[in-house]
Amino acid sequence: MAEQEPEVKTIDFRIQRIHKMAKGHFGEVRFVGIKYHEKIGWVAKIQFDEFESLIAEGEDAVSALKNLRKRVKKIIDRYNLV
Repeated sequence: MAEQEPEVKTIDFRIQRIHKMAKGHFGEVRFVGIKYHEKIGWVAKIQFDEFESLIAEGEDAVSALKNLRKRVKKIIDRYNLV
């Protein structure tokens, strides 16, 4: 059975979805996380074992995670075009 999306997407759900997407394409993922930086704002980060980490910023935690997901998705789409 397919995993159903919850009615209200929590931050944990978004992190798990990004982790699953990245792991399926890139392989090992060290972690996906989010934190608040006083000068920048919210920062979402995904760190890989064999690649450099990816970072996305946002006004709040949800927008930072959305931006990170878009960034990962864009990289996967570009890779699939080649």
